[in-house]
Amino acid sequence: MEIKGITSRDIWQAKKRISSYITRTPLVYSPALSEMTGANIYLKLENLQAIGAFKVRGAANKILSLSPEERAKGVSTFSTGNHGMAVAHIANRLGVKAIVCMSNHVPENKVKAISRWNPVIKQDWESQDDAGKYCYELEKKEGIKVIPPFDDKEIICGQGTMSLEIVEDLPEIDTAIVPLSGGGLISGVTLGLKLTVPDVKVIGVCMERGAAMIESLKAGHPVEIPEEPTLADSLLGGIGLDNKYTFDIVKDYVDEKIQVSEEEISKGMAYVMENHKVIAEGASCVGIAYALRKGVIKPGSNVAIVVTGNGVGMDIVKRIVDENY
Repeated sequence: MEIKGITSRDIWQAKKRISSYITRTPLVYSPALSEMTGANIYLKLENLQAIGAFKVRGAANKILSLSPEERAKGVSTFSTGNHGMAVAHIANRLGVKAIVCMSNHVPENKVKAISRWNPVIKQDWESQDDAGKYCYELEKKEGIKVIPPFDDKEIICGQGTMSLEIVEDLPEIDTAIVPLSGGGLISGVTLGLKLTVPDVKVIGVCMERGAAMIESLKAGHPVEIPEEPTLADSLLGGIGLDNKYTFDIVKDYVDEKIQVSEEEISKGMAYVMENHKVIAEGASCVGIAYALRKGVIKPGSNVAIVVTGNGVGMDIVKRIVDENY
């Protein structure tokens, strides 16, 4: 069986390809959530990756899938967050030149975080859209491959390797709760799970503010929407008007798409801090926020919730503590 040209073999090949470059993260039982819901709930802690986020899986699979000749020319991307760090990190480990393009409005702390992995950083534009256009122009002129953040077969398969680990650790899984944004993560996890455990239920969760995938699904096609301030800022951004993979996969194979409020996200962040001593960013905690709703988790079910990363400043952590305690 294949979905959008992706098979379980593609995801298994990705697993083999990237195994030396990622951390096999633990699936940790949550006594508190399990007791509260009457279900068996586990957290997939992708915040324990070297860069602190799951994005390293997709970046590793994409870059490692390039030919030696392509790698020799270098890679580029236009992400200012976890994907930018992932590309820079993997390229640095492989000795591949990486160019990260970003607008001149990107905060210094984000630039510093990406700079840690020694990429070439260009900040010559007023917008991220213009930075992205430059990357693709560079690919046409010099053959420097663009490593896209989500709507790409190798990226999706790389993120999907997480699902294979989940099934290995929890063969009886019947429900997965996954953050929803551009769709690279949830597409990979959904395909990896459903090509292995066909009757598994996948729930995608995102914030109420600036949810481009949700608005695109409502419209029936990819749309652009304004970004809004949110604790789940890593889930912001468009899905691409020429989306080739993730829109259709989310539309056709993700069973439920849920939005949570800022208050719920704050409570989710506080909950995982208190009960698991884990600091996770707002985008990572949307699944926990949903699980905290009364009655949404079926008692007796076996649930995996993906915690995607730890990219949150201590000022936000302090605010979350102040709001909830």
